[in-house]
Amino acid sequence: MQDRDERAGRAALVLTGGGARAAYQVGVLGAIRELRGKRTGNPFPILCGTSAGAINATALAVHAADFGRAVRHIERVWRGLHVHDVYRVDPAALLGSGVRWGSALFAGWLVRQTPRALLDNAPLHGLLERVLDLSAIDPAIARGELHALSVTASGYSSGESLAFFQGAIDILPWRRAQRLGVRCALRIDHLMASSALPFVFPAVKINREFFGDGSMRQLAPVSPAIHLGADRILVIGAGRTAEEGRVRVERYPSPAQIAGHALSSIFLDTLAVDLESLSRINDTVGRLDPAQRAAAGIALRPIETLVIQPSQRLDTIAGRHAYSLPPLLRTVLRGLGTFRREGSTLLSYLLFEPGFVRALIELGYHDAMAREPELRRFLRLE
Repeated sequence: MQDRDERAGRAALVLTGGGARAAYQVGVLGAIRELRGKRTGNPFPILCGTSAGAINATALAVHAADFGRAVRHIERVWRGLHVHDVYRVDPAALLGSGVRWGSALFAGWLVRQTPRALLDNAPLHGLLERVLDLSAIDPAIARGELHALSVTASGYSSGESLAFFQGAIDILPWRRAQRLGVRCALRIDHLMASSALPFVFPAVKINREFFGDGSMRQLAPVSPAIHLGADRILVIGAGRTAEEGRVRVERYPSPAQIAGHALSSIFLDTLAVDLESLSRINDTVGRLDPAQRAAAGIALRPIETLVIQPSQRLDTIAGRHAYSLPPLLRTVLRGLGTFRREGSTLLSYLLFEPGFVRALIELGYHDAMAREPELRRFLRLE
């Protein structure tokens, strides 16, 4: 199995962020499991995740010996999710958050306390501790079932994007402009930091710095996979399809619309730019054979890539499931303009409810099966 993988080139899976939108990735993974049939082992020895994608990537890593089992486990957890499994929605938590933010805005000089985030995601920490056995990662690496796992987070003080990785002994740390690869034993705190949506969830202190969502300042989302030794990369996004054309509007944008636009810029724009850059490099490097590259001192190599992203707007789907949220949370979000059509992007990041999750899983499955020939070629299933 290992010799065949080496001939085919080491495959990496890159899972991007997006809060509840990451349920889409589960559907794509389910299609891959189906296409592989009864094949054993792990088709992605390199796993790279950011934000909620980091949680999915880690779940695959802890079950690296059996990809099918890993996907079934991830899908079972996602399908059973409710918002209270991810963040507190009880009256004390929501009203307390409102009081803290109001006090900071109108009496900050008096209370001398800065609110940490809009929502308390302590329930997510408990959930991850229950469903992820991180002690299984090192044995999987030792057995050769996993080459590396990376989780990306963004430092609030340094402004640097750190890819925390756990992998084979021959992988070296790296440093590039505003981004680093740091070897460490991954913990739940790394996942909490990577998925800490700005303003929405609190930052997490790791060593000497506070970290937030890994999609912030992530100038090259595909880069960690290449540094970890990937020859071919499958990227599963959770972004938007093409934007609608400009239309005349009379109403000032709501806070939800502005926040959704900012989050979309964080999660989506850098991925598109990085993939475009990688495509140009592939085109240039591909014009030279290995001997010519060696003679010219060019260390670059062509990287095969396949990208699967939603064929439908996830904010539109979120709008159809908005009323599945708890009543008090609906009231809070309605005040921000989240229930307006143009504000549903923010809603799609927070809607951890079965109806929305299942809709995204189904969409991911159908989008992947629509790309079956390309997936079979990428996975070397011919």
